[in-house]
Amino acid sequence: MAERRPVNWRPPVDDRTRTKFVAVYTHEHPRLVAFVLRRTGDRGVAEDVTAEVFRIAWERVGETIPDSAWLFVTARNLTMAHHRATRRSAIVRQRLIDAGFERGDDPVDRRGEQLLAALDALPLDQRELLTSHYWDGLSGSECAALAGCSVGAVWVRLHRARAALRVEIDKLKGE
Repeated sequence: MAERRPVNWRPPVDDRTRTKFVAVYTHEHPRLVAFVLRRTGDRGVAEDVTAEVFRIAWERVGETIPDSAWLFVTARNLTMAHHRATRRSAIVRQRLIDAGFERGDDPVDRRGEQLLAALDALPLDQRELLTSHYWDGLSGSECAALAGCSVGAVWVRLHRARAALRVEIDKLKGE
């Protein structure tokens, strides 16, 4: 008769694998936190999302040790899930405010308003590529993994995104 294992059972991790995972964690953790922080603006959320990325990565250690591209794609997916949940929460909050149950007096940070407005005017894929490469410091291959395309395509898309950003900034200057 076969041995019954718990649903979440996996073989024990050897010291060599654990050491490799710790090295990946040590190198990538600060980069992932910065990546998520840039997309959320909240250090606590960035730390939580990054912790979740590494929790998921640790569960996969029996198969392989995830590389940086996998970590960033997972962080992006979890960040997008966070944004969806935040939007749903904002809708509920606004309904409460409209009904008189809550006051909404959140201060708005006005720094970099023009750049942020120009970025917001870009399509999501261009905005994501620009911020991933220039603000988060992701390499061409890491951006390619995020975008699901080749490295060559990343450079072409970055060129087009920069041109589109210039157009949007010029539009805002003309107003």
